[in-house]
Amino acid sequence: MVIGGKLRQLREAEGLSQGDIEKRTGLLRCYISRAENGHTVPAIETLEKRARAMEIELYQLFFEANGQKQPQELKPPKAANSKLTGEDSVVVRRLSKLVSRMDDRDTKLLVGFAQKLAAKT
Repeated sequence: MVIGGKLRQLREAEGLSQGDIEKRTGLLRCYISRAENGHTVPAIETLEKRARAMEIELYQLFFEANGQKQPQELKPPKAANSKLTGEDSVVVRRLSKLVSRMDDRDTKLLVGFAQKLAAKT
């Protein structure tokens, strides 16, 4: 699943509209739509805003919720105007594979570390 589909799935599960997310995050509705339709890949800061708006933990954007946590495969969008190109898309694929091999304890540690880093910027 592309991250945009997961964002839409979680938003709809919470009973929120794109307008609700716009109000809670300050992101433009057109950007929210583009991200949910896979035309752009949101930056980590944007994903943090979305997670806070939906009152979920950031790591939940990358796991399926069918009883057990299953790593979410991150795929760059197919749109020609994608911000991820070349080396960036390779890094995302490698990171996705590495995170999928981590156990829950290590995943929580990594997410906590990323949140602390993001808070400092």
